[in-house]
Amino acid sequence: MSRIRPLSFHPLHSAHLPELADLWVASWNKAMPSIDFETRRIWFCDHLEAQRVKGVQTLCAFAWNGDMAGFVLIDPAPHYLDQFVIAPKLWGRNIGHELMARAKDISPSGIRLDVNQDNPRAVKFYEKCGFTIRSEGVNPNSGLKTFALEWKPGA
Repeated sequence: MSRIRPLSFHPLHSAHLPELADLWVASWNKAMPSIDFETRRIWFCDHLEAQRVKGVQTLCAFAWNGDMAGFVLIDPAPHYLDQFVIAPKLWGRNIGHELMARAKDISPSGIRLDVNQDNPRAVKFYEKCGFTIRSEGVNPNSGLKTFALEWKPGA
């Protein structure tokens, strides 16, 4: 697939909330089709707002045509990456690596995240970005098994 470079990265603006929620649903439905993420849209919007109030940063990537290409939700204080989403039609076009580089700029001393074990595409992506598996766990919302991953600069 050809590489598409987003023209810009910007903090989340309230005008982009509907597009961001649509992108979250579409991406998760493609990655985990056994779960209906449309029914989780309200949870996600409430979660996003709660994270915003806590000071968690949401950085959005926009493609050349103005469409949201992806976003990352990251809290640099505990170094936790809560959400990392790329538009499914843009998977494999380097946007994820560019967005991850921006996430590392936001939290330069390290990043922790949890990923579903049965999402091998995501696990492989994070490993390519320098993350290592630290432990196993269970997602409290879905009950699915997870890996706790960590990236440290220079590791």
